[in-house]
Amino acid sequence: MTQTPSPAPSPAPSPARPPLDIATDEFAALLRVVGAEAVRHLERLDSAPIRPATTGEESLRRFAGPAPEQGLGASALDGLRQVAEHSRVGNGRFFGYVMGSGEPVAALGDFFASVLNQNATAWRSGPATAVIERTVIGWLAEALGCSGFSGTLTSGGSLANLMGLAMAREAKAPANESGSAGGVVYASTETHMSMGKAVALLGLGRHNLRLIPADADLRLDPAALRAAIAADRAAGRTPIAVVANGGTIVSGAVDPIAAIVEVARAEDLWVHVDGAYGVAAALVEPELFEGLADVDSLSLDAHKWLYQPLDCSVLLYRDPAAARRAFSLTDDYAASLSADPVEGQVFFEETIELSRRVRALKLWLSLRYHGFAAFRESIAGNIGHARLLARLVEAEPTLERVAPGPLSAVCFRWVGGDPSEADEVNAAILERVNARGRVYLSNATVHGRFVLRACVTNHRTTDADVRAVVEEVLAAAPQASA
Repeated sequence: MTQTPSPAPSPAPSPARPPLDIATDEFAALLRVVGAEAVRHLERLDSAPIRPATTGEESLRRFAGPAPEQGLGASALDGLRQVAEHSRVGNGRFFGYVMGSGEPVAALGDFFASVLNQNATAWRSGPATAVIERTVIGWLAEALGCSGFSGTLTSGGSLANLMGLAMAREAKAPANESGSAGGVVYASTETHMSMGKAVALLGLGRHNLRLIPADADLRLDPAALRAAIAADRAAGRTPIAVVANGGTIVSGAVDPIAAIVEVARAEDLWVHVDGAYGVAAALVEPELFEGLADVDSLSLDAHKWLYQPLDCSVLLYRDPAAARRAFSLTDDYAASLSADPVEGQVFFEETIELSRRVRALKLWLSLRYHGFAAFRESIAGNIGHARLLARLVEAEPTLERVAPGPLSAVCFRWVGGDPSEADEVNAAILERVNARGRVYLSNATVHGRFVLRACVTNHRTTDADVRAVVEEVLAAAPQASA
């Protein structure tokens, strides 16, 4: 009897791909599209208007709307070009605010950090990135003349300043058994708005931020600081900290840090330097920051004058125990069980954040690719650009420089008309300049006057870009448009 052969077994069905997963070859294809659009954006930086010719209504029409129920697939990337064309362009003629230039190698590091998707909260959560963060912290501390300082990377200067003052409070006036804490924090009237927020969030109260009038050069006066501390002590208050500006956001004024440290040490106060904008200049002009190595904590925004993409800020501090005293609170599930000095590293014991994106990889990659010398050269170049702009302003009879500044910010205004109308006229000039799109300036108030402000923190800026500032302001002035 002939035996019927058994049918060949059917191949097992391929497992269905999870709905949010894509094949690596598909990812590679998407990456090529994104890369091409990124290159196109960089290529058009110099020719595109800095402020896009768009309105809020048009932005809503293009980018808002109902969420798609079914995915668009690769065509979803078609919107990237419109996003770029309706975004501010960070070329060398953007002088508004204090905004870094998004150095491209660092952007690649940012991208790769997102692909890795590590939680930069402890060594065990991201072994490589934890060591990299500690490494770049050490590099920056040494470069600033603060060898031996510890630190963490934060989202921005506001958080770094908040954490610095939190350490100050816990070091000098910790909460008592009833839970109340108090203390007075001193700063100049030129201090950044983040300080008011910090004292409020810390429960000290904004009334305990003592703003001391800045001197004619917009710097904190140590004698006035000493007098304010004495007055508060006489009134029964508890001074705890002083904030020194390592480059004010308006004019770039640098407070006399060494003299402030001397006062603070005599009074047993914590010294925090808000160097979010300007302290990177210590890499090229350390004499401006004499006493920096003697402070207790300092902030530095790498996404400002170290040209990194947002977000990447640095908080450095002398004593890690002070950070742990302020921020250490761990549940069993998160506690490190390792006594190894590397494997037992936990950032969340020294920072507010528990979940933390990897900010260090872009900075590490950027510094390794270019070297510190390139950053020093770029910062020095920006300072030179600011000095060129100051000379150009001073050479124009209808322009007036209104504040000294040792860094890369220049405050000035048009004075060719009726002095009683100067504020309104300069506000109109600012709007016309920015609308034209060739350069972009910001505004500020200096000695009660509305002024135009140009701040150079872009590695792409050239002398020609700086000359364009004066050209555009004069072109927008009433005498040119009459």
